[in-house]
Amino acid sequence: MIYLDHNATTPIRPEVRAAMLPCLQGLFGNPSSLHTPGRRARQAVESGRAAVAALLHMPPESIHFTSGGTEADNWALRCRRRVVTSAVEHAAVIAAAEALRDAGNEVVTVAVDGEGRIDPEAVLVAVDAGHTDLVSLILANNETGTLQPLAEIGPQLRARGVLFHIDAVQAVGKIPVDLEALGADLLSMSAHKINGPKGIGALYVRPGTELKPWSLGGGHEYGLRAGTENVAGIVGFGAAADLRRNEMATDATIVGELRDRLQRGITEAIADVVVHGSQVERLPGTLNVSFRGVEAESILLGLDLEGIAVSSGSACTAGAPEPSHVLLAMGCEPRLAAGAVRFSLGYGNDVAEMDRVVEILVPVVERLRALSMY
Repeated sequence: MIYLDHNATTPIRPEVRAAMLPCLQGLFGNPSSLHTPGRRARQAVESGRAAVAALLHMPPESIHFTSGGTEADNWALRCRRRVVTSAVEHAAVIAAAEALRDAGNEVVTVAVDGEGRIDPEAVLVAVDAGHTDLVSLILANNETGTLQPLAEIGPQLRARGVLFHIDAVQAVGKIPVDLEALGADLLSMSAHKINGPKGIGALYVRPGTELKPWSLGGGHEYGLRAGTENVAGIVGFGAAADLRRNEMATDATIVGELRDRLQRGITEAIADVVVHGSQVERLPGTLNVSFRGVEAESILLGLDLEGIAVSSGSACTAGAPEPSHVLLAMGCEPRLAAGAVRFSLGYGNDVAEMDRVVEILVPVVERLRALSMY
């Protein structure tokens, strides 16, 4: 199998699996217990927290573990009265914002340009139009890979006393994320996007930032999220963070070159291909393209039969009958948006796979276009 759906999830690396294994065998204590097994588990949790914090160059106490990026996003938006966000956010932020609106709160959605990028000035105008509690924006789009100019927004928000939440689930561990430059007060991340386990994520909370508890009970996660910690998941998250901290710069160059090779191969071999999103400000491993006259689902199935795994957009909206809200917000016509395929690269991919994908994709698209009388 050639796996090109790393934005949906990533394979657990052997080093991460090895770090987690003791937690599934002898290291089974409750981290809140005072006996030796409990203290060993607590040490494992805090070591994982320190590793995740080190990836962001932040203090360990600023990291609050969650069940994943979706929970972190929901937590950041919880109990807000007026929120400014964008039209290309992840489904977790969109749904959380809709819930706020349904409860009688105000949500302002800022438009994007044809590359899927927001205008910082438009965000600030929206913020100044009312008493804004929070701005929530995605750093790297999960469908197109487009990077947002958040460093031009965050410091301005801090000067206004407005909290800034960044959905960095697709960015952390793939590109440098400078929280001070971004002006982030809250930031969401997830382990399974960086070759860690599923079921564990984190919300960075800038020291001094007020945040309502996510759950009530014991004093876990500094009293903000009650419940026994996922020790194995936290250890795996920490191991994955350590790997990304040491390898991110080199891997980003390698993955970016593979992405460019794949894009060149597709656009040179197949006519009427549209590449979506910014061609400059984007993640190194994301390529989103439409093939005119062909629906994405048919391409996905054709590639899957040949052992190639790709997607038509966000895994969280798979099966939705409507075209991607991200591409529609960018001004893409619905029929073209319905033909969009996302190739997302990462650990384990190589040059031979990129060439093989192009080799297989060409006849798949040709066959489908012939069937649709393109």
